[in-house]
Amino acid sequence: MAKTRLACLLTLLSTHCYFNVLAVVLKTNNEAPWTDEFDKIELSCLIESISTNNPRIEWKKIKNGGPSYVYFNQRVSGDLENRAMIREPATLVITNATRSDTAKYRCEVTAANDQKTFDEITIDLVVRVKPVVPKCSVPKSVPFGKSAELSCVEDEGFPKSQYQWFKNREEIPEDPKSSLKFFNSSYTLNSESGTLKFVAVRKEDAGNYFCRAKNDAGYAECPPQKMEVYDIDVVGIVLGVLVVVIVLLCITVGICCAYKRGYFSTQKQTGNNYKVPAKGDGVDYVRTEDEGDFRHKSSFVI
Repeated sequence: MAKTRLACLLTLLSTHCYFNVLAVVLKTNNEAPWTDEFDKIELSCLIESISTNNPRIEWKKIKNGGPSYVYFNQRVSGDLENRAMIREPATLVITNATRSDTAKYRCEVTAANDQKTFDEITIDLVVRVKPVVPKCSVPKSVPFGKSAELSCVEDEGFPKSQYQWFKNREEIPEDPKSSLKFFNSSYTLNSESGTLKFVAVRKEDAGNYFCRAKNDAGYAECPPQKMEVYDIDVVGIVLGVLVVVIVLLCITVGICCAYKRGYFSTQKQTGNNYKVPAKGDGVDYVRTEDEGDFRHKSSFVI
């Protein structure tokens, strides 16, 4: 019985080894490699077993739904031309990775003389990009007790940047209650969008603010910007309004008095200010006292 089992086991092992020898089998050391932009990266494609000499090796880049050749007919092509090479037997080496190289890559090996003639492996490459200096917006001055919003944006980094805010070189925590220095502050900080919103600013919120955008490749910061918090002079505003009202009231009263005294009325013609007509030839004008009018008399000039 024992001899029978041993014979069966040896038969299975020999059969397995036979098919392995006649089948092309691939493997990789890393299915999800990553690198920083402009660095070197290897996409390993190792042939574990093969019996065919000079198998056909191809690499394809899969991005935006469709594959494209990057190694075909023993030649690097596409956007990796002059930036990549094949290291025997089938490993793809990118010497200067760029952000556009982030994609899935498929290594395909065809062995015509093997029992299993084809095998493939897929590798997911990520090229990390360091953030650039973010664009920060900080209000220069805010009234005490009013709301304020600070924004921070950066679109170049990959993976997507996370954001931190700093006040006077000290990091602002996402939860103000977790720090004694910011315990009384009323703000919300969104590390995904980069916004810092104050519900009601206090005098203590004044200071120099800057933002940091960071990801796995590094970080970048914008220059500090000063935010001031000032008091609203309610008493001064009320007094100013009262002064304006009093001045307008005085002007109105003055105009009314002037109208009553006749400074703006037109003078009527009366008999006392009647103008004497110019004398005509041979006519004299004499005014009578009781009639207040003129009558003329004839005169002759010789």
